[in-house]
Amino acid sequence: MDLRQLEYFIYVAELGSFSKAATVLGVGQPALSRQVRRLEVELRQSLFYRNGRGVSLTEAGKRLLAHGRNIQAQFEHARHDVEDARGVPLGRVAIGFPRSVGKIITASFVQEFKRLYPKADLCITEGLTVHLYEWLLGGRLDIALLHDPVPSPSLDIHLIREDDLLLVGRRDLPGWGRGTSIALQKIAGMPLIIPSRPHPLRMLVETRMANIGVKPTVVLEIDAVATIVDLVSKGMGVAVVTEHGLRASGEAEHLATRRIIAPRMRSTLSLATSAERPLTTLAERTIELLYGFFPEVRHRAGSGAA
Repeated sequence: MDLRQLEYFIYVAELGSFSKAATVLGVGQPALSRQVRRLEVELRQSLFYRNGRGVSLTEAGKRLLAHGRNIQAQFEHARHDVEDARGVPLGRVAIGFPRSVGKIITASFVQEFKRLYPKADLCITEGLTVHLYEWLLGGRLDIALLHDPVPSPSLDIHLIREDDLLLVGRRDLPGWGRGTSIALQKIAGMPLIIPSRPHPLRMLVETRMANIGVKPTVVLEIDAVATIVDLVSKGMGVAVVTEHGLRASGEAEHLATRRIIAPRMRSTLSLATSAERPLTTLAERTIELLYGFFPEVRHRAGSGAA
């Protein structure tokens, strides 16, 4: 087994097709097929099921794909670490942002990164925390910002900020009432638009409601916060979001908000990296740059130092 064979295998597995992988890699399909076949012969296992629509992974192929991604990541880390000895951060860093965060900071972050590290490669993925979490564990990401991450011995997780959770709805919604806060028990009877399981926000709301003996009245399951808030503005229901997420949606001025109490509910945003893979110099510098986009982190650090 060599790195080229592994790379070819990973491309075929991810694209589900030898012809597509050959096109992306810029090699002939017969040469690609021969390399993958040699890998199968060496491992004495079939890695793919072949069919008229392409290929799918066998159980052995699924296991090799997981290992292969980690091997690639380790090789890249080793190469970049050696390059870092020259004192100039080089190589590639892959970062994951929740969509609500990415919408606010991605453009300015990319500009600053390219200004500071013009010879480095940057890959940014925006997605749901549950997916970013898995990709970080699997080695596809070097750094991820995560909402309410589940603790894991495989991850180093550092709190960036805590946000109060708010109930948002149209001002003319029946039963909305007046005031600046609302009890969680009262929300249980409202038409709630909320992400599907296992989204961290969904799990948090359901757990807290279960603790007081109620459950949510879910009318729609939508995983994108911006879409949820847009549906709320159209009168389709109410939603539980952070103030940060509401600002990112652009609908804050058109909706009424209530801070959730009894119990008070908060959502966290954390920065996570792998506890099993060493950080390159570029990744460390990227983390420092990311912290600069969250003034509250600098404030806490300064307070702690005092």
